[in-house]
Amino acid sequence: MVSKTPPVTPDGRYFVVRGRLWRTSNPNLSAADRTRLVAALMSARRAVAAARRAADFDQEARAHAAVDQAKHELGERGPVWWTDGAPDLNRHMARTTIYADWFATMA
Repeated sequence: MVSKTPPVTPDGRYFVVRGRLWRTSNPNLSAADRTRLVAALMSARRAVAAARRAADFDQEARAHAAVDQAKHELGERGPVWWTDGAPDLNRHMARTTIYADWFATMA
């Protein structure tokens, strides 16, 4: 199976999956911080899966909180990492945003 990288908006703020914008990680993070945070995120996601398999709802809630914390630290959630005052369009459909014209060229 060939992995296809999702398209990234021209400004680098979002990638698009099934027409929906998802905020990218903060590009200003150091390589070491990014590596550490991605490892924490993947570990937390594995913990979510393990807790679900075990039907351990308390552990699953803690694991989801760890996922959320890592995503905040990566800049994918919470306050935006850009400083020009542009709104956060995370989870919006690309076709209904300022990226509509760009997205139309992706088809």
